[in-house]
Amino acid sequence: MKSFKTAIRINLFAIVCILFYTIHAGAAIEGISGTNFNLTAKNGEISTPDGGNYLFWGFANGNGLVQYPGPTMIVNQGQTITVTLNNNITVTQGARPNVSIVFPGFNVTAVGGVDGILTKEAVPSGTVTYSFKAENPGTYTYYSGTDSGLQIEMGLVGTLIVRPAMGSGYAYNHADTAFDREFLFFLSEMDPRVHEMVETFGPDLVDTTDYLANYRPVVWFMNGRAAPDTMAENDVAWLPHQPYNCFPRMHPGEKLLMRVVGGGRDIHPLHHHGNHAKVIAREGRMLSSGPGAGPDYGYGVFTIQSQPGSTVDAIFTWTGKGIGWDIYGDADSHTCTPGPDGLDPVSFEDCSDHGKPIPVTLPGQAEVAFGGFYSGSPFLGGVDALPPGEGGLNPNGGFSFMWHSHTEKEMVNYDIFPGGMLTMIIIEASTVTID
Repeated sequence: MKSFKTAIRINLFAIVCILFYTIHAGAAIEGISGTNFNLTAKNGEISTPDGGNYLFWGFANGNGLVQYPGPTMIVNQGQTITVTLNNNITVTQGARPNVSIVFPGFNVTAVGGVDGILTKEAVPSGTVTYSFKAENPGTYTYYSGTDSGLQIEMGLVGTLIVRPAMGSGYAYNHADTAFDREFLFFLSEMDPRVHEMVETFGPDLVDTTDYLANYRPVVWFMNGRAAPDTMAENDVAWLPHQPYNCFPRMHPGEKLLMRVVGGGRDIHPLHHHGNHAKVIAREGRMLSSGPGAGPDYGYGVFTIQSQPGSTVDAIFTWTGKGIGWDIYGDADSHTCTPGPDGLDPVSFEDCSDHGKPIPVTLPGQAEVAFGGFYSGSPFLGGVDALPPGEGGLNPNGGFSFMWHSHTEKEMVNYDIFPGGMLTMIIIEASTVTID
């Protein structure tokens, strides 16, 4: 049954990608906004590409579907935020658990419920209301402060984004934090054995100290999905409890804000091919030497070390600089006017490489096997003929490459590569519209 379900998932994924990618893959972080939120903790079922299905506990927006991770709450700096938590979790055996939410980085007032170790807790079928002022912009996490070792593992965790007073095009209140696009990278893992234990025997018998990710299969996620599901569209019907994709697209020269959240218990090194990224903030605090200095303490990395419960904001930019050949191919079909940095300000081609041929002899169609993201052309925006049945996932001729965990075991689905904490980024030509 598992192999049959897996075959269905893989075939459906291929069909969906071909259909949806020509429309849009999304270019903004999906979430809920406002000042008053109503979250409900309840049961759901998470799905993995290898055919696995696991009980999880998650947060739902009001009476909507429970989801993993919890709804991304997007608010504005200076607002007073109210979050009401409803506890509708059920168990097969034992007592129903209390649930709570903690918001690291904020001074929170909690009303209702019962006292817990970290905050007020909602008893079964009860509620708690939390309020705080969103004083500082940035990327934050929120999670259950009740039996966190188990309840975060079960899925009671999410992201909170506070937009700065300067507006939604900035990560923080400084011009050097401006960005063109933003994506969430919520990195987490689940131990299927824990979820099976909770489903069969209830939570009371689970030993959360017996967690050995190195020695048994673990499911690794980006935004609550394992590859290749990471690249399917947001809100696809066949992943009802996993609405968020992780499929960044951008133009050359654009600034992509990476909001990286450590949503589990393990360290996850997020490796972004193509260029370094500049880390500008950690834990919702800009890396600045003082007022007005901007992120002058920022630093460049090619792998972001995401730690449990931690957040990192980084800006990634891709250009044609230093590639060594003309990324657009035929020099007669386009011009290159260098700016102060030597790059064309529209195409971001390195004008010192303008007209240079690609420094390899491309093999013929009969000599290689083509990946689904190859457009038939090595040039940005180029699309050439391919053998029947090949390609189809890159109709605009973008440059595509993997972004993934640099802990290679995390790029699998039940020990089979590729999968897990892996996605693609596509650099689209400046003439292509990205929704």
